[in-house]
Amino acid sequence: MILTENDVYCGDLILVNKDHMYRRDGETPFERAGSELLSQRAAAALKLLLKATDSENDITVVSGFRSYQEQRELWESSLSENGRKFTEQYVARPLHSEHQTGLAVDVGLNIEDIDFIRPYFPDEGKCRAFRLNAPKFGFILRYPADKEHITRISHEPWHFRYVGVPHAEIMEQNGLTLEEYTEFLKAYSKSELIFGDFAVSYIKGERLPLEIPDAYSVSGNNVDGFVLSRRTK
Repeated sequence: MILTENDVYCGDLILVNKDHMYRRDGETPFERAGSELLSQRAAAALKLLLKATDSENDITVVSGFRSYQEQRELWESSLSENGRKFTEQYVARPLHSEHQTGLAVDVGLNIEDIDFIRPYFPDEGKCRAFRLNAPKFGFILRYPADKEHITRISHEPWHFRYVGVPHAEIMEQNGLTLEEYTEFLKAYSKSELIFGDFAVSYIKGERLPLEIPDAYSVSGNNVDGFVLSRRTK
């Protein structure tokens, strides 16, 4: 596997937020999950998660992939209808939305009237089971209530982000947001983080192109380098 500069900006672990824009719009292979599109790996994992929690009929996929144009329209309509303060809390600017990656999904309790921006997702019943089991299938709750000062997005119990295995479980066990995990892994540039049957490490995106053994799974972080993971067994 040969890594180039462009590879920094793609993969399941890319950090997309107010400071780091999405650079590869429209290049993700998609698969349908409910009525929405997600990246193929995210869609497959979501289907398994819904099945494992017996919530296929109780939880609905409200929003998945959005094009640049769709995100722009959502941003502008929310500004008009809800004002700037609300919009900046709950809607990302175009090119700064995880929904453009195909790796983010908004889910809601399957009720008659669903709020597209803030779907109802209570911390009980099937919704709680979904949240508790999400890391086993590669998903994290992206915007937790106690990390708003880091994510700079209000708590969104309905918004989950696919980062893959084992990263979701590492983040869950250590209480890390994606912002924090991106920095946390930089301590493993000369060693590997061992977690269960996986070894995880970081390589700074310099001296490219760079050849990586095929035994590794690789994702860019959309900031400055790559996250490598391999099975140890």
